[in-house]
Amino acid sequence: MNYRNYDNVNDAVKKNYMNARLMQNLNYVQRMRDTFSKPSFFLPYNLILEKLNNFVDLSDPDCNLPNIHHAFQSAEKAWDDGKPDWFVLGVFIHDFGKLLYLQDNDNRGQSLKNQWGIVGDTFVIGCKIPDSVVFPEFNELIDQYSELGIYEEGCGLDNVFVSYGHDEYLYQVLNSNQNKNTLPKEILYCIRYHSLYLHHRERAYNNLLNDYDREMIVLLQDFNGYDLYTKSKETYNLKEIGKKYLELWRKYFRLEGLYL
Repeated sequence: MNYRNYDNVNDAVKKNYMNARLMQNLNYVQRMRDTFSKPSFFLPYNLILEKLNNFVDLSDPDCNLPNIHHAFQSAEKAWDDGKPDWFVLGVFIHDFGKLLYLQDNDNRGQSLKNQWGIVGDTFVIGCKIPDSVVFPEFNELIDQYSELGIYEEGCGLDNVFVSYGHDEYLYQVLNSNQNKNTLPKEILYCIRYHSLYLHHRERAYNNLLNDYDREMIVLLQDFNGYDLYTKSKETYNLKEIGKKYLELWRKYFRLEGLYL
């Protein structure tokens, strides 16, 4: 998506990105990580589909369908391309973290109305935000760090703070002892950083990467192809196609649902 053509971007998109730049800071990210470090309620698989069918991403001008249809579009393309089933399942669930909207907290940007704490391209907090970020003019609204900021060169992405949203939330949910699963760590990495386009598309954080981050670039870029380029107006009978992915879910998850 080319957000530089502002004539094609609606006000809701710009407002979401502006609020994210203003409100996402170290204090906020640390607070959100602490707040959601332990899941607090269980949502069955069928209700996950239902709740995602109520969510439309305000940051995404390419898609005005409920998010669950995008999940099926992405996963079906990965399936058709013969990807491993763990990869397909990862693509299917990559946006399940958008269930953060169920918190219904406008002040934290975690509601249907205010989504700056859920969606949008992410960026590293605690170092200079690159000019290649979406809407770079919003960088002028905040105090900037130096190039490396609070980090050491080569520290690795798992040692930095990324603006908080559905990626980090789902990553931590999947790593909870309450949500035992056998998904490979590689697909969990893709889920965690798929919105960090400044890393895997712009290559703006090369000074922060460690060897594992560099090793994962190709898989992460492949994964993101199914996120970006599968959007269409196609919708699904959620009950029918949901059964297909429930079988795949059962292969990798101990429970038929998630603790969130």
